[in-house]
Amino acid sequence: MFEFEVEATSGSARSGRLALPHGTIETPCFMPVGTQGTVRALSPNDLRAAGANLVLANTYHLHVRPGEDVVARLGGLHRFMGWDRPLLTDSGGFQVFSLARFRRVSDDGVEFQSHVDGARRFLTPERATEIQWSLGADVAMAFDHVVPGGADEPTARDALERTLKWLERCARRHAELKASHDTQTLWPILQGGTHLELRSAGLRRIADSGAWSGLAIGGLSVGEPKPAMYEVLAALEPRLPPALPRYLMGVGFPVDLVAAVERGMDLFDCVAPTRNGRNGTAFTPDGPVNIRNAAYREDARPLDETCDCEACTTFSRGYLRHLFQAEELLGLRLLSLHNVRYLIRLAGEMRAAIREGSFARWADAWRRRYLQPELA
Repeated sequence: MFEFEVEATSGSARSGRLALPHGTIETPCFMPVGTQGTVRALSPNDLRAAGANLVLANTYHLHVRPGEDVVARLGGLHRFMGWDRPLLTDSGGFQVFSLARFRRVSDDGVEFQSHVDGARRFLTPERATEIQWSLGADVAMAFDHVVPGGADEPTARDALERTLKWLERCARRHAELKASHDTQTLWPILQGGTHLELRSAGLRRIADSGAWSGLAIGGLSVGEPKPAMYEVLAALEPRLPPALPRYLMGVGFPVDLVAAVERGMDLFDCVAPTRNGRNGTAFTPDGPVNIRNAAYREDARPLDETCDCEACTTFSRGYLRHLFQAEELLGLRLLSLHNVRYLIRLAGEMRAAIREGSFARWADAWRRRYLQPELA
């Protein structure tokens, strides 16, 4: 368990296998986000049909509702949500950023005012670790302090220092918990904003702090310009431990996935495919399609002729548009399912290109097709 092997490279792009207690993951890998123990609008059977092998859930949200004690009494998160494949839990650190108006940060931890009932809750590195242990995910993330993408150097430095101190506390508590049985691994998160010197310094200190089974890159895709994110990833890639899986947090638009794999990243998560699907936007090889567009009213073509998902093999664009115009819930499910399947297929195409040693050529051809509508 918790072993990672790089099987092929093509430039900086990598293809590998990550062994976890509930299964083995092939990388590059996109994981759908099931924040509250469910990927919105999709069932576990939908996810399996889409080819998903790893799903993300969230510590803070499950702590607030229904509570990790309830999940544990009902058999742990896998059984609770009906998912028998690997799970990764985010520590709640992202909520330090996304729920900024409901929280107060100190070196001890973060005090949140619950968005559900207004009650005050205090999340420390130890509690975040304990909650994830109770949930029973294969991979737990260390508690981190996320700041906006445009944060200045002093702000980013302060968050990095706090994240590194919290990492020590998470690691200590996790070691205590797993002394009885080793069924979960803990991964650190590298912060530092878009400041390359902070990222490099943080990476050195993480490497010196323990023997890790994986590493996450956090604090990107949080408001900074995309070229800045790409610059950070390119600068970090030669400094990252080659033997560890690299998880780029919160990234899930097709163009960003291709660019990140190109820069040596392995794992990704994002709400983008399901959120965009619920809003009527589908990812296709020829770029995004807004199915609400009147041009599709009598369009008999499938959404994506290359796709094997239920939406594409069963229904026309005209029918899918009708579902959104009529505000039928089936439309939300079908486009969410398609978008998740699209990203999982995209990851599979990237793995194949890496193994063939042709990733750069594949990526150039993919971009020409996907971005052509924007350039036309």
